[in-house]
Amino acid sequence: MEVIHSTGIDGALQARGIAVVIDVIRSFSVSAYALAGGALECRLVKTTAEARALAASIPGALLSAEENTLPIAGIAISNSPTQITEADLKERVLVQRSSAGTQVAAAVPRGIDIFAASLVVARATVQACQLRRPAQLTLIASADHPEDHACARYMEAIIRGETADVDRLLQPLRDSERYARAMSGTWPGFPPTDLELSLIPDRFNFAMPVIPQDTYLSLTALTPQKDV
Repeated sequence: MEVIHSTGIDGALQARGIAVVIDVIRSFSVSAYALAGGALECRLVKTTAEARALAASIPGALLSAEENTLPIAGIAISNSPTQITEADLKERVLVQRSSAGTQVAAAVPRGIDIFAASLVVARATVQACQLRRPAQLTLIASADHPEDHACARYMEAIIRGETADVDRLLQPLRDSERYARAMSGTWPGFPPTDLELSLIPDRFNFAMPVIPQDTYLSLTALTPQKDV
C-alpha cells in the first residue's frame, strides 16, 4: 500500500485511494466520543447556517459548532470532547460544523472512500482501511498542526508494522504556544480536558466511515473486524 501524506483542503482535493481526514483537536475526537456515547450518527456540514438548519430538521438532534475555534452564540457545544462526554447522546444525531475537519472532509472528491480519524480511533481506522486493501491511502492532516501530522505518522507506523512513540510525536504540540493557551483554561469553549481526551491513542475500537449525502456527510461507527 502506498501511503500519501497531505494537508488541508488542497490535500483533500488531490486524495487518491482511500482518504483519511484527520482532525485530532478537536472535530473528529468529538465525533468519536459522540458515537461512543451512543449517538446514532454525526452529520457534517460546512457552515453554521447549514448546521442550525439541519439540526432543527432532526427531532432530538444536538449541535456542535465553532467558528475560528471560538464558541458561537446560541450553540451550547463548541466542538468540545469534554462537553460531548457530558451530553446525552443516546440514540441521537449530532450535527457538526468545524473550521478544519468538516471543511476538509467536504473537499474530498466524490467517488473516493472517506474515513474521519483522530488519535482515539487511529488503530481501528487503519484496520478498517486495510480490510479494503487499497493500493493507495491518503492521510490528510486537516490543519497544519503537530497533532494531526503526529496522528498520520502514527497510523503509517501501524501500517508498516512499526512501533511509534506517540509521546515523542506529540512533543511539538506540547511545546507550542497553542498548547499552552489551551492548557491555561482561558480559551473560550476549549476546556483543558479537551486535550487529555483528544490525545489518548486508540481509546475506541471503531472506525468512522464518512458517506456523502445530498446536504451533509454522514459519519457512523464501524468495528474494523467487519469487512466493508
